[in-house]
Amino acid sequence: MSPSLAAIAYLGAAILFILSLGGLSHPETSRRGNLYGMVGMTIAVLATVLGPRVTAAGIPWIVGAMAVGATIGLYAARKVQMTQMPELVALMHSLVGFAACLVGFASYIDTSIEFTGAEKAIHEVEIYIGILIGAVTFSGSVIAFGKLSAKIDGKPVLLPGRHWLNLAGLLVVIWFGYEFLQAGDIAAGMTPLIVMTVIALAFGVHMVMAIGGADMPVVVSMLNSYSGWAAAATGFMLSNDLLIVTGALVGSSGAILSYIMCRAMNRNFVSVIAGGFGTGGGAAPAAAGTQPAGEVTPVGAAETAELLRAARNVVIVPGYGMAVAQAQHTVYEITKHLREKGINVRFGIHPVAGRMPGHMNVLLAEAKVPYDIVLEMDEINDDFPATDVAMVIGANDIVNPAAEDDPTSPIAGMPVLQVWKSKTSIVMKRSMASGYAGVDNPLFYKDNNRMLFGDAKKMLDEVLGMLKG
Repeated sequence: MSPSLAAIAYLGAAILFILSLGGLSHPETSRRGNLYGMVGMTIAVLATVLGPRVTAAGIPWIVGAMAVGATIGLYAARKVQMTQMPELVALMHSLVGFAACLVGFASYIDTSIEFTGAEKAIHEVEIYIGILIGAVTFSGSVIAFGKLSAKIDGKPVLLPGRHWLNLAGLLVVIWFGYEFLQAGDIAAGMTPLIVMTVIALAFGVHMVMAIGGADMPVVVSMLNSYSGWAAAATGFMLSNDLLIVTGALVGSSGAILSYIMCRAMNRNFVSVIAGGFGTGGGAAPAAAGTQPAGEVTPVGAAETAELLRAARNVVIVPGYGMAVAQAQHTVYEITKHLREKGINVRFGIHPVAGRMPGHMNVLLAEAKVPYDIVLEMDEINDDFPATDVAMVIGANDIVNPAAEDDPTSPIAGMPVLQVWKSKTSIVMKRSMASGYAGVDNPLFYKDNNRMLFGDAKKMLDEVLGMLKG
């Protein structure tokens, strides 16, 4: 393939990637957006493999690597459960960062292309920054994977003087960057490059370990942005325009999404990165003396079905518990049955429900819940006073009134779904354990709230049976 034809193919792929992002902005066009992305990536890979920079001797190696990657990807697509998607996304981000590091070191020791003067300095800056971003992305994503998969405790690890440690690490990185640019040969430059990489890996670990469970959806979005900038840096190192454009698209969109999510949580983005919020997932409630006064009112499947049957307006608020129980299909059957009876059923989605951006939307789309009844928090919050039944399925922190009522709460100021303003709220949980932020929930003790304990899918199957019976 000639250089001009490869450039045209890259331009077409870039346009398809932009169309893909546009399609993914709305559920009704998301399938088309995914198709644009797949076609664009196919064109990009073919243009790269068949392009002028790949020799005939290298094609078998590339094809072999692609076969291995495709096999792993197909296996993951078939075997990974929807509840494991957040940790899978974090793991994929780590691979992007790892690839950026490998490309950076390979570009530095590659002597096939000679750079001189300012061109050499610019190329080395690209390598240094690319490896820095890649290393932070890699180690941070690995820790995020561990936290999301419960292999690492979700509690924030706050080292004494952690901000000073970060500042010291940054100054050391800047100093060794200067030493790297002053190095006369590859051997001399390798030492500052390795030292910087180790510091960047440590910073990635420290940064994500200091972030608590309630902020993990923002962390996933943030790491997505980092992986995009790592890809863009790789594009600069390889002089690949498409990688630069694609990385910039991913990096900027991830940064915008992180900002939107931080606003939805009333959180400062810098404070999220600085770390320290909430405690671990599923922690026991606070000591008895600090718990809200009152007693919980448990209900069974029969009473829940009766409340739903008598309602005219129902709002369902899904959370991570629905994902764990794989209850989204039963939720759809209940929704379908109630709507056939003339009951107005809608869904309220909090921006950080679940463990990654859009987690609940993906689950409901998988279960074929109509897009037009799935509403964001800002669209539905004002409707709760006119709601007969608000049904919370495995959510906790996103419906916690302490965020509005208790200025001393760790989640104070975080916008939440005001389910307690409905005539009756029903919270489905396995136990009275606190949510991922480790904060007790006064909603459970309110007079108009009912607790339906048990596995979400099992209890919803019983509710569906009662409704149909």
